[in-house]
Amino acid sequence: MRRLFRFLFSIVLALSLTACQQTVSPPSSQQGQRESTAESSSPVPEKLSAPAPVQSVSGPVVSSQPESDSSEEPSSQQEENPMSTARKFNFVTKTVLLNSGYEMPINGLGTYSLHGGTCITSVKSALQNGVRLIDTASAYGNEEEVGRAVREAMEELGISREEIFIITKIYPGSEMADPETSIQACLDRLDLGYVDMMLLHHPDRNDVKAYKAMEKFVEEGKIHSIGLSNWYVSELTDFLPQVTITPALVQNEIHPYYQENDVIPFIQEKGIVVQGWYPLGGRGHTAEILGDPVISDIAAAHGKSSAQVILRWNLQKEVVVIPGSSNPDHIRENTQLFDFELTEEEMSRIHALDRNEKHDWY
Repeated sequence: MRRLFRFLFSIVLALSLTACQQTVSPPSSQQGQRESTAESSSPVPEKLSAPAPVQSVSGPVVSSQPESDSSEEPSSQQEENPMSTARKFNFVTKTVLLNSGYEMPINGLGTYSLHGGTCITSVKSALQNGVRLIDTASAYGNEEEVGRAVREAMEELGISREEIFIITKIYPGSEMADPETSIQACLDRLDLGYVDMMLLHHPDRNDVKAYKAMEKFVEEGKIHSIGLSNWYVSELTDFLPQVTITPALVQNEIHPYYQENDVIPFIQEKGIVVQGWYPLGGRGHTAEILGDPVISDIAAAHGKSSAQVILRWNLQKEVVVIPGSSNPDHIRENTQLFDFELTEEEMSRIHALDRNEKHDWY
């Protein structure tokens, strides 16, 4: 009996040891494959570049985020991020981040036809009323007056140079034929240390040469951002592959009767900001466009002027505005654009006013 018990006990013990060995054995190849597949198919967030912080116009954006490992391949979203970040209007700071890394105010003063004391007074009035974007050009013949007005306003109003964004342009013909001399002449006439933005005023046979000269001045820190004026789809398609720095801005004629609804998206999709000159119709057309029944009706609904409605319409299309005026009251009125918003229906009504009616030759 005792021998039978020992025999049965030895059999039970042997079976127990076999079971223990099975529990600690490695998983089968099929089980390992399933676990590996589950891990690889789980959602892994794409690596996104950090959003660019808001900055002043004094310098380009410098992210506070640590730099990524340079050995890593940038994701497609990282490559697209600068384009998606640029040209988004900030209605709180009233600025737009350029693809150059600098911020630019989204409403300013155009100085075409302003000269002498009138130009100086107008620029200072604009700066006194909070305007921080001033547009001029070599061809306007008023860069010296603009520079003087800015320097005086800085001293009288306590404004720093870094708060003010100055745009100027060089003209086709002799200026683009000798661009280095022309660019330096603009800098000397303005006498503000540097230029925030320089544009080529029109296409020209020497425009690529002139643009490459501007690129060199960017490298030297004398110009912060560069762009183009009066460039459209065909001109941009031909021009852009020939230059190194993507334009930060394209400045064209834009108003309710000439809306460029095919051109604006083409430019913006490239991460380039659009700016409109003649936003109120331009010489000989301002009264007609301000008196348009549709615009007048929308203005009455908001308790605003027709000019304010047109400028706000541009801003909501992400088009920077630079209305020109020598009237201090009009200059002030043109800054009061951020306490109302046009509805989609009102935007559509203005959209329907497009006549493809250009009010200047270029």
